[in-house]
Amino acid sequence: MEKNSLGTGKAGLNLLIISISLAAFMSALDGTIVNIALPTISADFNLSSSTVSWVATIYLLVMAGCVLIFGKLSDGIGFKKVFLSGFVIFTLGSFSCGLLPDLLNSFPVLIGSRAFQAIGGAMITAIAPAMVTAYIPMKEKGKAMGIIMTVAALGTAIGPTIGGVLTQYLSWHWIFLINVPVGIIAILLGLKVIPVSTPHDNPGGFDKAGAFLIFTGLAALLFSVSEGNTLGWTSPVILGTLALALITLAYFVLHELRIPDPLLELRLFKNRNFLLTNLIMSLVFFSFAGINYLLPFYLQYVKGYGTSDAGLILTALSVAMMVSGILAGVLYNRVGGRVLCIASGIFLVAGYYLMTLLRVDSSTGFVILCLLIIGFSLGLVVTPASNMIMNSVAKKYQGMVSSLTSLERFAPLTLGIAFANLVFIQGITAIAENRGITESAPANIKLHLMTAGFDLAFFFSFVVAIIILILALFARQEVHPDYLAGKDEDTLTGMI
Repeated sequence: MEKNSLGTGKAGLNLLIISISLAAFMSALDGTIVNIALPTISADFNLSSSTVSWVATIYLLVMAGCVLIFGKLSDGIGFKKVFLSGFVIFTLGSFSCGLLPDLLNSFPVLIGSRAFQAIGGAMITAIAPAMVTAYIPMKEKGKAMGIIMTVAALGTAIGPTIGGVLTQYLSWHWIFLINVPVGIIAILLGLKVIPVSTPHDNPGGFDKAGAFLIFTGLAALLFSVSEGNTLGWTSPVILGTLALALITLAYFVLHELRIPDPLLELRLFKNRNFLLTNLIMSLVFFSFAGINYLLPFYLQYVKGYGTSDAGLILTALSVAMMVSGILAGVLYNRVGGRVLCIASGIFLVAGYYLMTLLRVDSSTGFVILCLLIIGFSLGLVVTPASNMIMNSVAKKYQGMVSSLTSLERFAPLTLGIAFANLVFIQGITAIAENRGITESAPANIKLHLMTAGFDLAFFFSFVVAIIILILALFARQEVHPDYLAGKDEDTLTGMI
């Protein structure tokens, strides 16, 4: 039986990939699965739409604030402890979200349970890429990362579809309860297959000040952008939280550059390729956020599809993403990550351009074609970009950089949704004022007005896609000397 460097057989290696994939899928899924059930939860607790939105918002805020913290902790105490502890917390939080709010008839209990669940989600999300880098042989890394990152992206994409089915045919409680058996399986599997890693030296102790600053800064930033449209961008609350975010994040940068063992080693960004690849990852999810958020509104309000039919059309994105993600994993060791990133950029530009051509009378086939191209491009870029980032730094930074790649997946989604929504609303308002369109205008005029707003938001994603392609053209693939030793050295032929 083939053995990897840790002495784990081929079957054990596959089980390890499955274990990491479950973590990536569940934490990503829970970032989007709740949104479609918010109206039902709102009716159950008799709440306003803005209040009930905290069920989704609190998860993203806690995840953003904690993910870098747990990435750094895993470098100090080992991946296995953080991973298993994270799944225990995530599973208990899911159980609490599903049962306690109704038993206690308390919406704050749901919010608290959701925050607790997010802590576990941050723990398992932070270190999934690092576990691939640490435990998977170099010749298997591309394939393994392809599977894991595709599953994570798939969880984000199909969350609304699964949430809609569970809410419609069972109840919103099952959105959370479905995690419990999966979590138990993942814990038992992880206990068996995850090796015990040797923690790296931590000469300066854990950076508590940095942890406080990054948690406060990111949480304040995501809160302000997610609630800006609801509360008003000039409201004292939004302006205050934006100021808090800017001050704490600026001080975080200064603090991290001064201490010997920072929470996030910002000097890594002096490496041009590390910087470019991280920018590619962030911009990919930032640009996708607007499409993912606005397209369901286009399908339902402009094209007149029901919720279930719109969800079915959107599965084209997930299918294409899954296919290209697996393909990227297979091709990574053969053609290198840079080629895949460039190819993805080309597809992304083409897909977003086609999205700007959507009209009131666009066919369903054209919409599906757009989704297939965009989904294919997304699946093609996540795997190589993640591998290029992880393989370019020393092993002692695995957990830290792994958590950074995780943050670059879901934080830009929140920022992108807010920005796309702002472009859409302001665009419609400006066009309506310029052309004298009022509430009494005919329905077909309103539909064309709404479509124009979608076009503006989609055009913004198209511009970002062009930037992504340019960055990919200038990026290079580098492998840190830590990964050039021993048996793995001969697997790098043709990659550099």
